[in-house]
Amino acid sequence: MSRISVDLSGYTDLPAGKVASIVTYLEMRARPLARPVSRPDLSLTRITDPDPGQYRSLFRRIGDEWLWFGRLAESDADLAALLTRPGYELWFCHRRGVAEPVGLLELDFTTEGEAELAYFGLVAEEIGNGAGRWLMNEALARVWSRPGMSRFFVHTCTADSPQALGFYRSSGFTPYKRAIEIADDPRLAGVLPLEAAGHVPVIGEE
Repeated sequence: MSRISVDLSGYTDLPAGKVASIVTYLEMRARPLARPVSRPDLSLTRITDPDPGQYRSLFRRIGDEWLWFGRLAESDADLAALLTRPGYELWFCHRRGVAEPVGLLELDFTTEGEAELAYFGLVAEEIGNGAGRWLMNEALARVWSRPGMSRFFVHTCTADSPQALGFYRSSGFTPYKRAIEIADDPRLAGVLPLEAAGHVPVIGEE
């Protein structure tokens, strides 16, 4: 594994073909005050036997714009095992009258007393109409209704939607740590199309 030295008081050059983002980690230690929103047209479906193709389609509809790639290189078998392991919950959000799911919620309860908001997102056409608040309320209800729950945490990064950090904070999460994440650009590897995440330029080898 290659390594680079990061200058903590200045700039650090990245090799061509790499992408970097600042990751913010957030947590809550108790259920926050409710921020109710009425969306009777929305519902959640627990997915216990996921179809890898359908999952990847939704993952990409939500995440291509934000450079989501963590699940796209997994084989069908590995992806299914990841999404169905004990303590892990996969939910699809549906809107009445729309055939395909419009949102994704993944909750990781594999550590006793804690839950991670592993993935959370909506397709572009559902952003800004209260669906995100509704989906977060559903996540909060599922986490904090569990006995013995003491911590709910999530992370977001600068490649993600610029609204994400503010949304998580308004939902009751508090930032507690930052990190720099460096990875191979998935667009150069063919995992994502070159036009994905246009706000993050593709810089490859000359």
